[in-house]
Amino acid sequence: MPDSAELSAEKQAVVSTPEGSPDAPSQKGAGGWVWRLLQRIRVGRLLALGLLIALMALRVWDPEPIEFARLKIFDFYQLIKPREAGQQPIVIVDLDEESFAELGQWPWPRTLIAKLVAQLAAYQTVAVAFDFVFPEPDRLSPGAMAEQLPGLTEAQKAELAALPDNDSVMAATIAKSRVVLGQSGFGRKLDLEQRPLTPHSIAMLGPDPRPYLFHFEDLVRNVPVLQDAAMGNGAFTILPERDGVVRRVPALITVGEKQDIIPTLSLELLRLATGQQTYAVKTDEAGVKAIVLGGVEIPTDRNGRLYVYFSPHDRSRYVSAKDVINGTLPPEALAGRVVFVGTSATGLLDIKSTPVNDGVPGVEVHVQLLEAMLTQTQLERPNYALGAELTMGAVVGVGLIILVPLLGALWSLALGGGVAASLAAGSWYLFAEEGLLIDVAFALSTSLLLYAFLVYENYIKEEAQKRQVRGAFSQYLSPALVEQLAANPERLVLGGEIREMTFLFCDVRGFTTISEQFRDNPAGLTRLINRLLTPLTSAILEREGTIDKYMGDCIMAFWNAPLDDEDHVVHACESSLDMLVRLEALNREREEEAEAAGEVFNPLRVGIGLNTGPCTVGNMGSDQRFDYSVLGDAVNLASRLEGQSKTYGASIVIGDRTAEIAGERVAAVELDLLAVKGKTEPERIFSVLGGAALAAEAGFKQLRARHDEMIAAYRAQDWSRARTLIGECRGLDGGWNLGELYDLYEERIAGFEAEPPPADWDGVHIATSK
Repeated sequence: MPDSAELSAEKQAVVSTPEGSPDAPSQKGAGGWVWRLLQRIRVGRLLALGLLIALMALRVWDPEPIEFARLKIFDFYQLIKPREAGQQPIVIVDLDEESFAELGQWPWPRTLIAKLVAQLAAYQTVAVAFDFVFPEPDRLSPGAMAEQLPGLTEAQKAELAALPDNDSVMAATIAKSRVVLGQSGFGRKLDLEQRPLTPHSIAMLGPDPRPYLFHFEDLVRNVPVLQDAAMGNGAFTILPERDGVVRRVPALITVGEKQDIIPTLSLELLRLATGQQTYAVKTDEAGVKAIVLGGVEIPTDRNGRLYVYFSPHDRSRYVSAKDVINGTLPPEALAGRVVFVGTSATGLLDIKSTPVNDGVPGVEVHVQLLEAMLTQTQLERPNYALGAELTMGAVVGVGLIILVPLLGALWSLALGGGVAASLAAGSWYLFAEEGLLIDVAFALSTSLLLYAFLVYENYIKEEAQKRQVRGAFSQYLSPALVEQLAANPERLVLGGEIREMTFLFCDVRGFTTISEQFRDNPAGLTRLINRLLTPLTSAILEREGTIDKYMGDCIMAFWNAPLDDEDHVVHACESSLDMLVRLEALNREREEEAEAAGEVFNPLRVGIGLNTGPCTVGNMGSDQRFDYSVLGDAVNLASRLEGQSKTYGASIVIGDRTAEIAGERVAAVELDLLAVKGKTEPERIFSVLGGAALAAEAGFKQLRARHDEMIAAYRAQDWSRARTLIGECRGLDGGWNLGELYDLYEERIAGFEAEPPPADWDGVHIATSK
């Protein structure tokens, strides 16, 4: 859609250049459409072309935000379709908290590690890899202990020194097994004793890969006696992306001045398990392409990194190290398996985030990488990916610049949407079926920016008007209503409609006492109230509720307006229960803070009243100022019920209509037949104790049956029977805090026994306070 300046320029050109003038090309024939196109492709289109060129250059530069967006799309693909783990011959022997509790804290003596290796060999495992390093001699060796223990005689020291050191014992054990020891790249030269690198046989198919591989100044290695005894050594170095998520693992790294090439732990374990001797590295002018092992190509990115195709975290991959050492596992648990030894213990800080899981033990990254290699389901981002993505962006961008002036906004939008859907579908197909990572975010974002630049100048003004409406009313209207008003400003008039709604009133009990503690600290009281209202408000808003107002420490909210909510009763009950859960969490935090500060802790308690019924809802007030609120008897009753929560010792009190609609979706017991102050008609009121799960429990059903019998006996004036049933109900109370309610009824019964009610008494209790 051309802007007003462009249209004016077109009209001026038509007036100043007569059709018969030699400077005016014929509007007929092959050149006519070209002239019309040139008339419309003016400054805006030239700027759009410049924008496209700038975006292409930006993609080649590939700054961090663009790479981050691309990686997040690939993460999204993995979330939608994670790798299916299946039954793979890989097991993690986990140095978990239970193992440390039973066998001692970390680090263990190398003799215990040797026993672990020997047990794994006895279980007939194929090969074992350690996801940690043994860089220093064992300080628990007999000789080292002889120097550390005070009070030993020289003879005793000599006797201890003559015993085999723990490292030699472990070395002798791993020399009999197929073991890969872990190593870690280090960013600077180490001042430790120089130890030679274990050479790896690596053939090069193409240019030297070293310039493309990640380089480390040094390597944290194992003590020589262990390094020499192991059949393999691999780097367990994991380099998370800038957002802390692990997506790629270096297959090979270079170390030191000679740039020795070291394989990753998973690759080295695969080589050892398959009996291979040599790696091959395929490279081209763009960088590394693949690692070849046993004739199988394992694709990498240009820097020799392997994209890990993650499956969801599965604890069935793990066995506890203590069970291996104690020999309590069945033989089939480890026989014929490849084993990684790692840790999930929180204290050892080896927790990683992946596209599929927020936190998994670092050893699982190596396991998942090896699983993907074994099943040939690893992901690949080929070296031609950048060229393909730039081509897509250029074709889509130039197409928009050409077609938008010809087709107009609507048809361009339809065509652009079809192209975008095709590109996204193609990218998804390549991921899901071929394991290829081709990014369409650049092409899609480029087309979106160009389309917005070419078409949406008028819509920007409209959005500015909507932002003005949101800014004017967001301070005192609900978010849902603000959005409706932004879309339909004509609704800003006085008036209302009648709806059946559910209303909530929540008030802090004993707030006066709490306020007295902050007599000299009003700012502290404000912070406390805000700290309380925030989680309670979240519990309401997360279930489609609307906050009507805050009245000091009180919240008024409602459901089923301004947006329809068919389950408004259940949502209100669930919000009330969630409010109590969040309040308990807040009280635990405050108690810990008070204990740490040496202050007196007073827990916060609330009473909640719910009621359902018809009312008038809408914009109410004056022509100068109005509020979106509710009016009606059902609202007033909800407020009265909240006030009665303290009387009955109940956290949540609901009216008869609310209980009727909620049914078995909440666990509720009847409290009373109550005539609240200001009303003549009595109302059956209930207390909500839990949700649908509790309502279905046999224990609760038994309590409710006895409770209903008690209420019936009380209203029939069978005081003895009612008192007996109260005792039975107390015995069935499963921690639902009904003791105050039963105390109340026992007090009433005692009063009626002393002074019987009138003959026309119908069981209604008349409230004398709000």
